[in-house]
Amino acid sequence: MAFLNGALQLLEPSSPRGQRLPIDFFFRSLAADQRERAICIVLSGTGSDGTLGVRAIKGEGGMVMAQNPESTEHDGMPRTAIATGLVDYILPPAEMPAQLIAYVDQAFGKGVRPATAPAFRSDDGMKKIFVLLRAQTGHDFSLYKPSTINRRVERRMAVLQIANMEEYISYLRHTPAAVQVLFEDILINVTSFFRDTEAFKVLEEKAIPELFQNRPADAAVRVWVPGCSTGEEPYSVAILLQEKMEALKQNFKLQVFATDIDAKAVDQARSGHYSGSIATDISPERLARFFVQDPGGGYRVSKLIRDILIFSEQDLIKDPPFSKLDLISCRNLLIYMGAELQKKIIPLFHYALNPKGVLFLGTSESVGEYHELFAPLDRQAKLYQRKDTGRSERVPVVMRYSLPLIETLPSRTIARAGMDKKASLREITERVLLKHYGAIAVLVNERGDILYLHGHAGQYLEPLIGEQVANNILKMARKGLQRELTTALHKAVINKATVVVSGLRVKTNGDFTIADLTVHPVITGFESTTAEKLFLVILEDSPVLLPIRPSGTPGTELIPTAQQESAMADAAVETLRRELHIKEEYLQSANEELETSNEELKSTNEEMQSVNEELQSTNEELETSKEELQSVNEELS
Repeated sequence: MAFLNGALQLLEPSSPRGQRLPIDFFFRSLAADQRERAICIVLSGTGSDGTLGVRAIKGEGGMVMAQNPESTEHDGMPRTAIATGLVDYILPPAEMPAQLIAYVDQAFGKGVRPATAPAFRSDDGMKKIFVLLRAQTGHDFSLYKPSTINRRVERRMAVLQIANMEEYISYLRHTPAAVQVLFEDILINVTSFFRDTEAFKVLEEKAIPELFQNRPADAAVRVWVPGCSTGEEPYSVAILLQEKMEALKQNFKLQVFATDIDAKAVDQARSGHYSGSIATDISPERLARFFVQDPGGGYRVSKLIRDILIFSEQDLIKDPPFSKLDLISCRNLLIYMGAELQKKIIPLFHYALNPKGVLFLGTSESVGEYHELFAPLDRQAKLYQRKDTGRSERVPVVMRYSLPLIETLPSRTIARAGMDKKASLREITERVLLKHYGAIAVLVNERGDILYLHGHAGQYLEPLIGEQVANNILKMARKGLQRELTTALHKAVINKATVVVSGLRVKTNGDFTIADLTVHPVITGFESTTAEKLFLVILEDSPVLLPIRPSGTPGTELIPTAQQESAMADAAVETLRRELHIKEEYLQSANEELETSNEELKSTNEEMQSVNEELQSTNEELETSKEELQSVNEELS
């Protein structure tokens, strides 16, 4: 079944029963024909048929209902649809008619809407929504096409049964989760593997061979897919690259950078797991070679293809672009952006591409008036090749892109803050020292930077040599103290508790001093002004029991008794055991910290690769002083 021009059409099936996936086929045709007026309802059934169709209908701004799985005889289809996160209502069948009628009355009732509806009831209302979206998500949609944003906002109001714009804005202000839902609703994009088969065929035959031509073995082939959504497009491009490389019987380093601002979509794309419905978009040969079927009927992208891709969350508008690229595949993303935004992004793509690099756009997109930047390879397939403009490709001084920064506070800043607050820091130090009279104490932050020093600490700390050296207690600690101090401070930071180490042998001027170390977290309201967690390092002379020498005539050599020798041996063994225990604790602490770091590095590896690529280019601020009239021309184009 298919929907065409408002009428239901019946077609002869082209696939055997069990492989037809007729619900996806029907839902997709409904979305293409009715667009935002499309409504689909997924009822009881087995398998995952309908999942891709649900995404197509939501991508056009339609509405999706699904049956509550608890009320179904077969819950496979409803559960798969609900798992997409795109279902607006999850109801038992008895409650669906009333909700359906209420939605239709809200969205399409009260007479037929004029063909040319106003931008919205209030431009100020839309600006407020943009402010709320930017405040919560960090992304600015004010330069997106108003028709697209208006349609999604209207749909959310209809789902929530809110008729008044001010009421909806008030609802968003008091319900942060609703802002996130609207953000995700705006980002829904219709996508599939090898979408627009003919265009991908031209890409395979015309553009992909160009990427490998005259390229030495083991060279890198770099591709960027901005707006990758759930990953179908970048995986399709990676498959074409792998097939061509195998046909040439040469090895190249294939890299496909896939980015999107939707974190959920990036996570789904990174997993490489898809429903069985993708079998309608991929040939059986490619499905067998590049996918592994799960027991549940779904498919997972093979490791061979998965290793080619690097997924990352990135905002094309404000984040730096990738550079030195051979191909950019940006399909059906520009159609959601206004003319002002488009005229910034096309030159950005020109900067990111290598000479003779290829730009692959969607069927409804073009480079507009930027004919001096790109030459058409195939107008119908929207393939363009980068032209050499003859201008020097340099990074401009003024940039509007927000580079990702790691927020750190230099030790000099902390030290300066400490100098400005000398009196307060002294009070903190001396108040804690009331319990440790006569001890040497150092107030430090969690990195060990010294903020305040109490007492003469020369026997435990030695000054560093050189200009502009950092006053860090971990670097200044003498031999015998440094390792144990590092371990103790690390434990105090992690556990937020006092750490005590006794009997340390600290080397001082060719001799040893036995000391006790205490690292004490300072609990006070002062951290709010320094933005630092504070710790007090206390060093005290340790009372140790030295081997007792028997009394005798001065100058007479006394032979220790067996009991005294045993006591001395026990003391030496105890000292060695203590040192071994301290070293074991240090090693365990280092191992735990290393394991934690490895886990963090593993989970953020792809994002860091993306950031590194972005930082290499730092991007080009587009020359827009002569482009004001091109906005109108691009609209007409």
